[in-house]
Amino acid sequence: MVISFDKELNLIDFYPVLFKNQKISIDKKTIDKVKCNFTFLSDYLNGKIIYGINTGLGPMAQYKIDEGNRQELQYNLIRSHCAGTGEPLDDYSVKAAMISRLNSFARGFSGIHYKVVTLLRDLINNNAIPLMPEHGGVGASGDLVQLAHLALVLIGEGKIKYDGKWQTTEKVFEHLKLSPAEIHIREGLALINGTSVMAGISILNLLRARNLLNWMVIASAIINELVESYNDHYSLELNSVKRHHGQKIIAHAMCRLLKDSHLISRNDSVLYHNDTKDGFFIEKRVQEYYSLRCVPQILGPVYDTLLHAEKVVQNEINSVSDNPVIDDNNKNVIHGGNFHGDYVSLEMDKLKIAVTRLAMLSERQLNFLLNDKINQILPPFVNLGKPGLNFGMQGAQFTATSTTAECQTLSNPMYVHSIPSNNDNQDIVSMGTNSAQLTKRVIDNGYQVLTIELMALLQAIDYLNLKNKLSSFSNHIYEELREIFPKFVDDHPIYENVNKIKEYIDIKNKYLNIID
Repeated sequence: MVISFDKELNLIDFYPVLFKNQKISIDKKTIDKVKCNFTFLSDYLNGKIIYGINTGLGPMAQYKIDEGNRQELQYNLIRSHCAGTGEPLDDYSVKAAMISRLNSFARGFSGIHYKVVTLLRDLINNNAIPLMPEHGGVGASGDLVQLAHLALVLIGEGKIKYDGKWQTTEKVFEHLKLSPAEIHIREGLALINGTSVMAGISILNLLRARNLLNWMVIASAIINELVESYNDHYSLELNSVKRHHGQKIIAHAMCRLLKDSHLISRNDSVLYHNDTKDGFFIEKRVQEYYSLRCVPQILGPVYDTLLHAEKVVQNEINSVSDNPVIDDNNKNVIHGGNFHGDYVSLEMDKLKIAVTRLAMLSERQLNFLLNDKINQILPPFVNLGKPGLNFGMQGAQFTATSTTAECQTLSNPMYVHSIPSNNDNQDIVSMGTNSAQLTKRVIDNGYQVLTIELMALLQAIDYLNLKNKLSSFSNHIYEELREIFPKFVDDHPIYENVNKIKEYIDIKNKYLNIID
């Protein structure tokens, strides 16, 4: 992947760097632009007072800093804000945040020395992951605390996860033959002032949520095959008269997946040519339960929410989120609030609501499969053993139910939970980093619920002996997943199977794109 000031990154650009360890390069014209911007600031600074360079920070901005203390100010800023707590963020989230920060610096409006940019690139390319705690960011002045932990590594301090274990930055730099970044003018402030952590986590969330939605469409298609449903509800004719983009996209995907299924019925071949007497009980269900019949209407809004969030977050990662902005084009230094994370925070809140809805749909489909009184074609809990003696998927349903309930609670918005901070200088904040992290938890949960549904679907296919009647796509999915989770009759612990299938369908191993 090439980072360039005149090229925008899209979300899929992150995938090979995060999961395939693709290297990043920075083109020469971008390095030249960063150098030019730094030179402008160096010249412009003479005789002027500029926030964060020769003043204090936040509510202490009224205090002027002597020229001899300017460098110490930047180091103090980094070290004092390394106050995060909790577990370290996962490697993928940190790496995504680093790429996002690098891309922001590449715009050439941060007034930093070019060696900061090249060092950040080298850390990414060597998969050297700074320790970045999960708690600390309020999402205004950006991700100050988490980014301070990244900055601490860049100046040669702190800890890095390298080669699978935590090591001192000094030791890793020595091994990789890297030198710490030097503070020249405002590198400290530039490194910690921005939305790159919340944006990085959001990129990961969006990639994983899109993949999860693909798998939910697959599960929904297969369950409709199992009950031999009619094709009306996902037909293009039905869904084209509803003017929602996402609904049509989901319906079209289901049509493609089920085009060669031997199980799906056409209503005009059964219902509309029936000459039975009035009051005759129709054995085949005329319409399926909502969790099977209304998939395009339920997942359509999820898709539309995802699409809009992708646009917003993509705008964010290609933006400059510093304060002040060093504008060498117009020969000015501009103060403002580009570090504020409202855009990201709101989109992540919306995304976690949408993913919770997806998890609820999966849980309801699972309940349909496990409740013999509802489906009327399967044994209780898709138990392939002896009724009463064996329990099938009964235990796994408890896990799916409790995990879905947690999603529902976590879906309460962070965006509206601003708490003033920084001596009320930050009197309204976005909580964007918290929102992104809670959304990540909801997406993790969504994968767990859907994994259990997929396992139940496999057991149901075997009980009904329908493998060879499935669509070619469904048959392929069946065979892939059965390699991981073999058919079982006698009860045994299945938690390892759950983890293996969840790992398999997660984005690190497989990135599906059947809904576009």
